[in-house]
Amino acid sequence: MPPFILSSQNVFDYLISQGICAKHDQSLSEIELKPAKNFNLLLTLPEGEKLLVKQEPHNQEGKTAGEFLLEWRVHEFLKRFSEFSQIRSSFSEAIHFDAENSIIVFNYLSNYQDLADFYSRENLNFFPPEIATVVGTTLASIHRLSFERQEYREFFRNTESRLSQETPNLTRGLDRITPEVFGKYPADGLKFFALYQRYDSLGKAIAHLSDTFTPCCLTHNDLKLNNILLSLNWQTAGEGEPIIRLIDWERGTWGDPANDLGTAIASYLQIWLYSMITGRTIAIEESLRLATTPLQLLQPSIAALITAYLAHFPEILERCPDFLLRVMQFSGLALIRAIQAMLQHQKTFGNSGICILQVAKSLLCRPEASITTVCGQQASDLIPTHLSHA
Repeated sequence: MPPFILSSQNVFDYLISQGICAKHDQSLSEIELKPAKNFNLLLTLPEGEKLLVKQEPHNQEGKTAGEFLLEWRVHEFLKRFSEFSQIRSSFSEAIHFDAENSIIVFNYLSNYQDLADFYSRENLNFFPPEIATVVGTTLASIHRLSFERQEYREFFRNTESRLSQETPNLTRGLDRITPEVFGKYPADGLKFFALYQRYDSLGKAIAHLSDTFTPCCLTHNDLKLNNILLSLNWQTAGEGEPIIRLIDWERGTWGDPANDLGTAIASYLQIWLYSMITGRTIAIEESLRLATTPLQLLQPSIAALITAYLAHFPEILERCPDFLLRVMQFSGLALIRAIQAMLQHQKTFGNSGICILQVAKSLLCRPEASITTVCGQQASDLIPTHLSHA
């Protein structure tokens, strides 16, 4: 039997059949296609309520990757354990999941915008550290509440999905360059693999990060700025109204908190790196210096993100004294993943990619020195006072 494929024509009938919408609302509702890797439809109902309906794409065999299962498990987790009721409002609002057809439905949060859009708005170069502070506080609260709780770990262990393995292979796509690579990427793209393999220290640093991967709490595992929503009223938000929400928990599972914080930092660094002026005659250091969004503009937000995180989750430094170094390394790994995504979609690796790889290499191979470069502060200045003197 062929899989059920969602479309603008059948989405309302589907929602009626699931008891989510009423038939009399159909003629007065609007349907909008939202471009994304999944098939996303935004429905505006007569009373102004909005629903986001998502379906995973099917492959040639009619199967999907099953990522929505992990997303739904995170929402089930929040409902199951009452301790999380205090921060449930910092997540997205999933209301329905259909495993058979890989469809998930959310209440659409129309009074929010994604943080990547907010920062790129009219090229204002406006990065208020207080926003990064709330991101750090929210992330720390999620990690701290779930930290080293065996019953939570068992909950995620029981998720029947190949995607939910606790210790991922961080070197995937990098450890062995197979002949398929040559058919997959143009000559320009192969430069990345040639450069990557030239730096032996880079492979060793990633392998070490993989070996020391420490699953100890609920983690998002894809915490880019476009997966962080900011309230449109963030400056005037009242008590109980979350300023920040973390969405797209498709990779959410029991994992290493340094990965989440490092990925968020890498997303800030990409604003700087993607604004570089590059050219064959411009040295890498000059390209980085000429960026239209200088690193100095982002440093206060990156420092605020880390400081707020450590202030609200100081236990992580006791469990993992080298936590900040590993955060820097995960940030470097996230930049390499961004290069791989660029190769996959755009099939190019130019001077900009070479610059990003150099920054990633510094983060992975020289994490201690990178803290000062990235944050504009010494590591000791980022750690809460009562811990730094302990």
